[in-house]
Amino acid sequence: MQLAAAMSRLGTETAFEVLLRARALEAQGRSIIHLEIGEPDFNTPSHIREAAKQALDEGWTHYGPSQGLPELREAIAAYITRTRGIAADPAHVCVVPGGKPIIFFPMLALLNPGDEVIYPNPSFPIYESMIRFTGATPVPVPLVESRGFSFDLDLFKSRLNSKTRMVILNSPANPTGGIMPEEDIAEIAALLAGRDVVVLSDEIYSRMTYGRPHVSIAAYPGMKEKTIILDGFSKTYAMTGWRIGYGLMPPALVESVNKLMVNSNSCTASFTQRAAISALNGPQDEAEAMIAEFRRRRDVFIDRINQIPGFRCPMPEGAFYAFPNIEATGWKSKALADALLDETGVACLSGTAFGEYGEGYLRFSYANSEERLLEAADRISRFFAS
Repeated sequence: MQLAAAMSRLGTETAFEVLLRARALEAQGRSIIHLEIGEPDFNTPSHIREAAKQALDEGWTHYGPSQGLPELREAIAAYITRTRGIAADPAHVCVVPGGKPIIFFPMLALLNPGDEVIYPNPSFPIYESMIRFTGATPVPVPLVESRGFSFDLDLFKSRLNSKTRMVILNSPANPTGGIMPEEDIAEIAALLAGRDVVVLSDEIYSRMTYGRPHVSIAAYPGMKEKTIILDGFSKTYAMTGWRIGYGLMPPALVESVNKLMVNSNSCTASFTQRAAISALNGPQDEAEAMIAEFRRRRDVFIDRINQIPGFRCPMPEGAFYAFPNIEATGWKSKALADALLDETGVACLSGTAFGEYGEGYLRFSYANSEERLLEAADRISRFFAS
């Protein structure tokens, strides 16, 4: 069977590959500490689970509108208005099964071969994968450790040209945990103001900040009309398996995204949407307690891994990832990640799983217990001491 040429341009997500390897080792009786997968280790808050059960009992098991239930889109618009400081219209909200369709669908709708997309590197690997799949050209801009893993803005300016069709931003960021400074966002907004460029702003970790507040580029003058905000429920509410996300986008894009939904998924599951309404409108105490626990774990884990010879890890300002620089160990990133899994049972990801500029780094998810995080650090220390 001969596959379409576009399939050769499609990448993957290394986290799931490493998870598969780690589980295979566990099946052999090995003790594995899972710091590879970007998933909260908490249960979905109880009131959200109860809302889903009630929705099933009430018969929310049938097709719904492709754009999403009106009640959920209204709740999302109110939430975006409240948290981003912009007037969000429910008519411009599209509800989709997970966050990835808000990467894929707008790219399919907007990009042609020859178009260029500026994106951060290292970053979520699906950005580059989807850019290449559409036939457009990915244009990476490195994230600079000395700038808190924000762009080198001089390089950003140099790569912005008449072919640039889209710019991707991700703050707080996967894999670095970095948050773009407001002055950087303001400068990018000013650079894009007069251009026919769409911004895909991945804000899935917007609630997971530990000091510096989240700021959306959509709040800057003239930017709401050209910004797609990607957000969802997976991270904030520990709902990864529920597969529900959303985008707020310019009106001209809504119809295209709805068409792509009709052709691919028909609609997002109705009972999960009812649960999502409860997530946004219900009590926030469990979600806030989870985020506070991530902050506590961050402080403990970063302090400990910075004691490992050859490791240097800036304090992440958001998300739940540590991204230590390991250049001083003398190891290449993938070789060290593989060795740590095989020799110590610590599952983490190579920085190169997130792009070429991730060389010299590892990514650890600290979505695990303090006990297991400290045990992981101890195992790594023993590995280098042996």
